[in-house]
Amino acid sequence: MSRDRGARGLRKYGRFALATGAATALSLTASGCVVVHGEREVLPAAKKSEATRALAGFLTAYNKAQKANDRSLDAGRVTGALADIDGAKLEAGHKTAPAGNTDYTPLKLTDAKFAIPAKAGWPRWFVADTASNRDKNRWVLVFTRGSANDVWQVSYLTALAPADVPRFEKDKDGWAEPVTADDAALAVRPQKLGAAYATYLKSGGDTFADGRFTSGLRAGRKKNASKPGLARQYMDEPLNSGDHAPLGLRTADGGALVFFVTHHYEKQTAAQGVNITVNDPNIKALMTGDPKQSLTMEFVSNQAVLDPAKGSGDQRVTFLSKVAGLTAAKGE
Repeated sequence: MSRDRGARGLRKYGRFALATGAATALSLTASGCVVVHGEREVLPAAKKSEATRALAGFLTAYNKAQKANDRSLDAGRVTGALADIDGAKLEAGHKTAPAGNTDYTPLKLTDAKFAIPAKAGWPRWFVADTASNRDKNRWVLVFTRGSANDVWQVSYLTALAPADVPRFEKDKDGWAEPVTADDAALAVRPQKLGAAYATYLKSGGDTFADGRFTSGLRAGRKKNASKPGLARQYMDEPLNSGDHAPLGLRTADGGALVFFVTHHYEKQTAAQGVNITVNDPNIKALMTGDPKQSLTMEFVSNQAVLDPAKGSGDQRVTFLSKVAGLTAAKGE
């Protein structure tokens, strides 16, 4: 879990290509046989049976971790934004309920529909669109791995209304089409979505369609920026390298469903003589220091958006879902 470093210490993240090929595609074994590694050959990311096993393996580990409030129990099955968000939640839960969550009802994911892209190079990923026993939404998970020897891990988990799950572009064999980080055929290149969203939250603009997580969030921040005795400041940045890289699949209309991560800070500063009261047990569990004058909270957020094809009518990116979680807090 990352920790707050204040406005002066924000990390900078490099770009990461969604679909990259390694330099070497073949190697020779001791017997002289040629082994295909898939670094250049276009191959499906997984067979459906493998995807099904990956979903089951994740679910078993996830339920164990949630019931015990122990992030180590599913650490090998989660990565990226999900590891940040859910890991911090479990860490807080372990401090507030060290004996575990006795009322936990195991998550069940059924009716799994897989969108598995065929591509060369690593990382590889696929999308699982499932029904859950939690609500009527479709729970959408992105599984990824960096090599053939790695275990499939979930980097993104979000919920979409059934009508919002897009129809993916498929080839003649039924494999989905991945989009690259620098795909110029989209209104916004996936590797730029995080930075574009951070800019939008600060300055507005027409990159994103109006909605709860765009114009609505900006309006809420403006309303809460200054209240008697308390001021709030916000800072946002992209988080798009390594396991936090954006991932996407082409949709049937030529656009793409893209998942990307951002990093957010909210700093509350009290006027002289005004106390900052922290009642939320999760904030208390993750907080360092004493909020005598200020409280800085750090969040990681993963988004699922529809990125339209360039030149195809409305060019604004549309939010389908946003999942954010507190990952650290610091009092000063």
